[in-house]
Amino acid sequence: MNFTTYLRDGAPRLAVVDNDQLIDLNDAQPQVPDDLRRALQSGVDLNEAARQALAHGARQPLAAATLAPLVPEPGKIVCLGLNYYDHAKEGGREKPDYPWFFFRGASSLIAHGEAGVVPSVSSKFDYEAELAVVIGRRVPRHTKEADALQYVFGYSCFNDMSVRDYQKRTPQWTIGKNFDGTGGFGPLLVSADALPPGAVGLKIQGRLNGEVMQDANTSDMIFSVAETIALLAEVLTLEPGDVIVMGTPAGVGQARTPPVWMKAGDRYEVEIERVGTLSNPIVNEAR
Repeated sequence: MNFTTYLRDGAPRLAVVDNDQLIDLNDAQPQVPDDLRRALQSGVDLNEAARQALAHGARQPLAAATLAPLVPEPGKIVCLGLNYYDHAKEGGREKPDYPWFFFRGASSLIAHGEAGVVPSVSSKFDYEAELAVVIGRRVPRHTKEADALQYVFGYSCFNDMSVRDYQKRTPQWTIGKNFDGTGGFGPLLVSADALPPGAVGLKIQGRLNGEVMQDANTSDMIFSVAETIALLAEVLTLEPGDVIVMGTPAGVGQARTPPVWMKAGDRYEVEIERVGTLSNPIVNEAR
């Protein structure tokens, strides 16, 4: 099942997507809260509600909708650095023994089609094509890897746009990963039952102005989705609507000779097999 979040009267609304059309899920199934995070927290069977909506709900063109970040205000956005072997190598590092976790804030998120913003304080604006995981149920502490995938509701695309000079100002990467307008997220949430377990074996590609810059497979991840959830569960409680962003493959701009930085007028696309394509134009920060 495919879901998205769109704006109606300025507020985010959860919808089910059928080819090139969407159906507002709350309109069609009033027992479903109108945004994704609250819908997941409610425990309602979203897949069954979506099936009912597809059979009876009013449709509108997807192309005419203004989308919002898939989960507009996640409780947590946990990101992984250096989670593909080739990306760790191009950065001059060996395989990490433990994930390089960092957090993103909700204020950094943008929707499919919304502009990524080159900050006025830096021109070193990089791209990172990534798989995003949306948690569907509360993950108990100390959940084992073998049990972890039952808590995943679905998967989406993410562009973890990075301001590299700020990222390198501190050993912790958070500051370079949280500029406003730098976290592309969407357009579709594909339910986990529609994909291989852990979204393994899917082609992931990043394209700058149509040129392939990143080309890999989710099987190349060092830490799998299940292992990552289990490691996080040693530390914290993952809750419905939390997001895990699984790291990027090789080909990032800072590792190229000369470096390739995104600039106003560019467009970056993240495509993941069977998940969809996220596209964001790039603009300069308005001052």
